[in-house]
Amino acid sequence: MTEAKAQTTDGFREVADKGMAQAKTNFDKAKAATDQGADMFKNSYATAAKGATDYNLKFIEIARANTNTAFDYAHAMLAVKSVPEFFELSNAHARKHFETMTAQTKELAALAQKMTTDVAAPLKAEVTKAFGNSIA
Repeated sequence: MTEAKAQTTDGFREVADKGMAQAKTNFDKAKAATDQGADMFKNSYATAAKGATDYNLKFIEIARANTNTAFDYAHAMLAVKSVPEFFELSNAHARKHFETMTAQTKELAALAQKMTTDVAAPLKAEVTKAFGNSIA
């Protein structure tokens, strides 16, 4: 009976050892996936921060240009000597302002789109890789 008991103990030990080895393997895989996910989010955050900085710098540049244009317009208005000249200057300024505003809006939209793409593309690639291309 002692030999049977030893075999049973050895069998339990073997099962326990296999279970521990499998648990360690699973833990190592989970740790690697967590580390990879943390790196992915860290890189995405850095990319988003850079994109937001670029967007804000462009916005400040646009605000500065618009302020300068407004001062130039006000200075030109001071030199107006007739009503027709006033309307001509006003119409020219309004047309130029609209064209400039349209171009500036396109620039800001392009920067926002680039930032979104720059942040989303690596995330999508990593998620696709992690789930075996089951996400398109």
